[in-house]
Amino acid sequence: MTRIGSNTHDEIVDVCHRLYGRGMVTATDGNVSVRLDNGNILTTRSGINKGMVSENDLVEVTSNGEHVGGVGKPSTEIGMHLFIYQQRPDVRAVVHAHPIHATGFATARIPLNSCMFPEVIVGLGAIPLAEYATPSTPEVAASLAPFVKQADAILLANHGVVTYGADLFEAYFKMEKVEHAAHITFVATVLGGPRGLTREDVERLQKVSVQSYGKDFTGKIACAIDESEQPDLTEEELRKYVADKLHTLGLS
Repeated sequence: MTRIGSNTHDEIVDVCHRLYGRGMVTATDGNVSVRLDNGNILTTRSGINKGMVSENDLVEVTSNGEHVGGVGKPSTEIGMHLFIYQQRPDVRAVVHAHPIHATGFATARIPLNSCMFPEVIVGLGAIPLAEYATPSTPEVAASLAPFVKQADAILLANHGVVTYGADLFEAYFKMEKVEHAAHITFVATVLGGPRGLTREDVERLQKVSVQSYGKDFTGKIACAIDESEQPDLTEEELRKYVADKLHTLGLS
């Protein structure tokens, strides 16, 4: 099997263990891949718990999905990975997982597309929701088509999340960022509803992003600015609202 550098295999194993350790996958869920210098794809094999992945559980396939190295079958979602690589020459790694909060939003069919968090706006832009597609079928790739060229993270309806980047850890950190944003959004919803950034806030952020970070996020899918009025709650009203929410959720 082809090796690039000395760390590619170790990095895939590391990321798989991180995904499992953080509860972003269970059982044999999820898959990870890297584009090699020869154009082939190194990916996790099918049917392996990501917390137990070793170098022996990695499979090499061509850009057309032909098996050329390693023991076992490639991930059943390899078609989704190959589609992303075909559409995005800049992408060198893909991560697919089922983080709890982000997958909860995907199952509720709610995209993470509001202008909430500066770090997410700068790094990812809006996180769109792909239509439901039967896992492990060509339908999954088709569901990504409207977003794959502008987004680096996509919610998969009733399925999970896929992220991708210039290297494996960039793709993995985007998965962390999506789950973190989803978790905070969920908590903010319980606490009376998130308050999004204004149009002026986003415009100022764009200037700072270009000047300080050298990043122009206008090429990403734009986040949705909430133009509605959001009246402030008194402390007593907020406590009552939270208490009612917790009672409804069975947490009090």
